Amino acid sequence: MLTKEGCPKTMLSIKDALEALEGKWKLLILFTLSAGPKRFRQIAREVSGITDKTLSKELKNLEANELIRRDVYDTFPPTVEYSITQHGLSLERVLQELHYWGLQHRKQVIGK
Repeated sequence: MLTKEGCPKTMLSIKDALEALEGKWKLLILFTLSAGPKRFRQIAREVSGITDKTLSKELKNLEANELIRRDVYDTFPPTVEYSITQHGLSLERVLQELHYWGLQHRKQVIGK
């Protein structure tokens, strides 16, 4: 449980987490990759509504935050595959809790 003690540290760590995960797409991309490695087109199909430009930007950001890995294979044409890192997998509990919270939120607010 969060306490008021160490509040500046808590605020800073929450700020860091939000900056790494900000936007409406990053958590959906991580959820998609948690099922296994995927190519760009596969991710674009599974994350409905995202543009190629936005997906490219978000993948670069997730890679910079070491949440995903980009592997390029020496084929013709080159094959690029994205996968979640161990650091990214550490968000599994967070994603699960967001899922449960979203279900409750939908019942309480949206489902009225």
